[in-house]
Amino acid sequence: MRALMLEKDAAGAFSAEVKHIDASALPAGDVRVAIEYSTLNYKDGLAITQKGPVVRTWPMVAGIDGAGVVISSDHPGFKAGDRVVHNGWGLGETRWGCMSQQASLQGDWLVALPPSISTRQAMAIGTAGYTAMLCVMALQEQGVKPGSGDVLVTGATGGVGSVAVALLARAGYRVVAATGKLAEGEYLQALGAAQLLDRTELSAPGKPLQKERWAAVVDAVGSHTLANALAQTRYGGVVAACGLAQGGDLPGSVMPFILRGVRLIGVDSVMAPLALRQQAWARLAQELDPALLDRMVTEVSLEEAVPAAHRLMAGEVRGRVVVRVGD
Repeated sequence: MRALMLEKDAAGAFSAEVKHIDASALPAGDVRVAIEYSTLNYKDGLAITQKGPVVRTWPMVAGIDGAGVVISSDHPGFKAGDRVVHNGWGLGETRWGCMSQQASLQGDWLVALPPSISTRQAMAIGTAGYTAMLCVMALQEQGVKPGSGDVLVTGATGGVGSVAVALLARAGYRVVAATGKLAEGEYLQALGAAQLLDRTELSAPGKPLQKERWAAVVDAVGSHTLANALAQTRYGGVVAACGLAQGGDLPGSVMPFILRGVRLIGVDSVMAPLALRQQAWARLAQELDPALLDRMVTEVSLEEAVPAAHRLMAGEVRGRVVVRVGD
């Protein structure tokens, strides 16, 4: 079978290359899956381009996400022929991932795909879209309603941002999309953005408290962008933070928290419990317009995944990149 292998030789030289491997080399697992599609998330881009210390065990098969059909199962929850999706759980980091025509996985990590979502659509959503759904759920759990005020989405042309814009707009929220790609305005407006904001208004150091603008924020960027978003969030507002595209630091102040009662909610998708995953995927099946999802997607072959990862890290990709594995 074919797989995208990430390797380091004895001298530490890195390579990312599609290779033929024997299925017997797969790690132990109680569910064997024929992977039809994977996807390029930001973490995949870091790993494949070696721009971040994602991989902890060598050699590694790339791909934190995968969707396909169960070949065999020793897990009571799954049987041959079931359609499943996998997100996170250390794949592509400490355990071989899903950019491989087969994957050996733990059944406790898998979610049965809702009937209305194809394996390709599942990877068009991927961890990025599933994370966006978790962010929307977090805001709603904190009481943010469509009438609460504007919702800011940072990194809006990225995977998390694109899906977040689409989900929020369809639910009736007025979405302000922050992006460094203002030329993509038509794309973002088609997803439902009511207004665009140049990311330079958020990406530089700013005052600890600024004019109140946002009832809520979905932030996939971190660093100064997150600090400024917090400083601009209205009294009692909510910020869901899920990414670090600008950086993992938070160069801000406690003032938004103690003077405006702003709530900062961390959103993790990698180790989220099964019940939360199932709820998120069920809601994605109901609330994400398939036609809008198609607008977000670029499809590449397994061999094309490496150059696509370099384009992703160079900021040259909008929306979602689906990797066709099963051909």
